[in-house]
Amino acid sequence: MKGLRMQHKLPCQNMVLELVGLEDFMELLTYGVYMFCSLPLMKRRLDVHLELEERLAKFMRTEEAIIYSYGFATIASAIPAYSKRGDIVFVDEAACFAIQKGLQASRSNIKFFRHNDMADLERLLKEQEIEDQKNPRKARVTRRFIVVEGLYINTGDICPLPELVKLKYKYKVRIFLEESLSFGVLGEHGRGVTEHFGINIDDIDLISANMENSLASIGGFCCGRSFVIDHQRLSGQGYCFSASLPPLLAAAAIEALNIMEENSGIFHTLQQKCKKMHKALEGMPGLRVVGQSLSPALHLQLEESTGSRDGDMRLLKEIVDYCMNRGIALTQARYLEKEEKHLPPPSIRVVVTVEQTDLELDKAASLIWEAAESVLN
Repeated sequence: MKGLRMQHKLPCQNMVLELVGLEDFMELLTYGVYMFCSLPLMKRRLDVHLELEERLAKFMRTEEAIIYSYGFATIASAIPAYSKRGDIVFVDEAACFAIQKGLQASRSNIKFFRHNDMADLERLLKEQEIEDQKNPRKARVTRRFIVVEGLYINTGDICPLPELVKLKYKYKVRIFLEESLSFGVLGEHGRGVTEHFGINIDDIDLISANMENSLASIGGFCCGRSFVIDHQRLSGQGYCFSASLPPLLAAAAIEALNIMEENSGIFHTLQQKCKKMHKALEGMPGLRVVGQSLSPALHLQLEESTGSRDGDMRLLKEIVDYCMNRGIALTQARYLEKEEKHLPPPSIRVVVTVEQTDLELDKAASLIWEAAESVLN
């Protein structure tokens, strides 16, 4: 069964690499489709769970990895496992909702900096450095973190990781990197933004990603040094107080890793298709493309707002409906508007996958242009 084309279909799966094979389903004969309802702490983990953690750590070239059964809960649990009341977290204002929930659960002192603005981040770090000098005793026991995404789902931008690493060592802070979108996309072998920039992975204190994008499974994982990961086995709430990942889906993730390791050319192919789609959508009347050309998730925003969010949403919905009625499935980016700290502008999200042909990409781009001209002009 070659890649299942489910990019707009299963709400829990956005298979950027579409890695699904018949071998995955052979695990049905061994484990069935059930989910362990006891906690991982009660040792209800099978060999396939342990193998997946080992394979993820090896693939990412870290000492250890830990898997969660729910992708959203991965970073939302990892942040409060380390950052507590009184600690300080510097976070990009474009951070996804899962990061925001993790920050809320940590009860830490949160300081947002402008999206990908390293000057603004350094301003906040300098202010905190001056504040620490007033109370050295408190400063010694206060932990400081920078939380960013490798590839932002809400903007399609890549984080400036080299500059972040410089600030980490200059101001003595820890970096948490959320790579749900960049894992399996960026880098020669799909290892994410660290490989993309050639950054030593040991310079990053914790890497988190879900397995619902490139690995075509569910759940998520964190990886890093052993002493960092071991802490989550007792303090990560999403790990301690949830059922184990279904064995079938753990096996599916392992098979996806096999394909990624055996055929690293798919990452170059995906990156070329992302660039192609990005270029094809540039210059549309009334719409602007938001996101970098290597991002498989692009956003189309109105060049000129109607003056109200509801009005913008209606216009974008007309474009989505126009394309849907002609065989191209698009979706509007959705947010919990009353809970987002920094609500992104209304947009249409366009997702590129490695299995889409050049003909399909050309057809989609052409129809989106046609829809924009019809609705906005």
